[in-house]
Amino acid sequence: MHKMQEEMPDTELIPAPAKEDNTCACSECHFMKMNTMQKLYDCLLNESPQIDVDEKIRERALLPIERMLELSK
Repeated sequence: MHKMQEEMPDTELIPAPAKEDNTCACSECHFMKMNTMQKLYDCLLNESPQIDVDEKIRERALLPIERMLELSK
């Protein structure tokens, strides 16, 4: 959202809810607000905590992640 607002400062951007009943907007996620720059730094520095993902799930998740990364270029 921040990058889009920078690109179009005169446009009002309204975050879309993640669910139809509007009980969860990802921009207002309680769990995401628990993240801090220090926690992110520690995670990258120590490469922890480690999350193990089943190989089949990893394979299925890879394509949309690659698409998102391609769109971000």
